[in-house]
Amino acid sequence: MALNARLDHRNPLVFDTHELGRRPGALQRLNRTVDAPQDLGIAGVVGVPEGAPVELELRLESVMEGVLVTGTARAKAEGECVRCLEPLELELQADFQELFSYPDADDRGRVIAEPGDDAEDDEDRLFLEDGMFDLEPVLRDAVVLALPMQPVCQEDCPGLCSACGARLADDPDHHHDAVDIRWAALQGLADTMSDGEKDEMSGAEPGVDEKQEK
Repeated sequence: MALNARLDHRNPLVFDTHELGRRPGALQRLNRTVDAPQDLGIAGVVGVPEGAPVELELRLESVMEGVLVTGTARAKAEGECVRCLEPLELELQADFQELFSYPDADDRGRVIAEPGDDAEDDEDRLFLEDGMFDLEPVLRDAVVLALPMQPVCQEDCPGLCSACGARLADDPDHHHDAVDIRWAALQGLADTMSDGEKDEMSGAEPGVDEKQEK
């Protein structure tokens, strides 16, 4: 990954590590409540609404390669039950750990002339910029992993009636009288024959009356 575009220290998800320093083993703990960014979650399924509070507990540790960030994010996620389609809300806890590398150090912590000099430089690495790092991409990945891909309002949600769409949890005795399709054709044939017999009987009555008149 290339070095981050210029980070804005006013962004609540951008953190400054200058106070931590570069001495390996130095620790710093931070607690911060931020507004959830847009599209934080699984699109169209479940996620944290934009602007909702997200509580962050962070542990920053200075290591040879950079700053190791370990943390937990807590928030309330909203979505829709995949079985009954009712709105739902769930408590989210997402744990994460990420190394933000110094731009002037390789994987072994040695200072190098240019960040791109290491041929084995991993494109997925995240870097510090002017002693700051942006937590948003790490937070997004952690939230997606922590959220259920198929959220349900309750584990035993019975879902919807396949015939009429009624919510089965509201009416446990809900059912429809099933008609065996193997008998449906015979029933239709019987109805047709019955209608034909009625027509024949109604057609015969006028003839009988004419003979009696003669």
